[in-house]
Amino acid sequence: MEALLAELKVKIVEILNLVDVQPDDIDEEGPLIGGKLGIDSIDLLEMVMMVEKDYGVRIDNKELGEKVFASLKALALHIEKNAFAVSR
Repeated sequence: MEALLAELKVKIVEILNLVDVQPDDIDEEGPLIGGKLGIDSIDLLEMVMMVEKDYGVRIDNKELGEKVFASLKALALHIEKNAFAVSR
């Protein structure tokens, strides 16, 4: 889980071009959307595409997206749970 969290932090900084943010600045428990990072709906779409492309995990409705992107930890848990189910 720790490796996935670290990987996600780097990817989020890179795909969203967060120039003033280092991966270690991202709070694993803090809100991703509307939090300190300033992530908006366009950024959210980019993160959804990254999760689908890199991990094969679909986030295909608003309710699921709200739960999954509640925090970095929630996102990592969702990826771990569903990427494992896909790879069986």
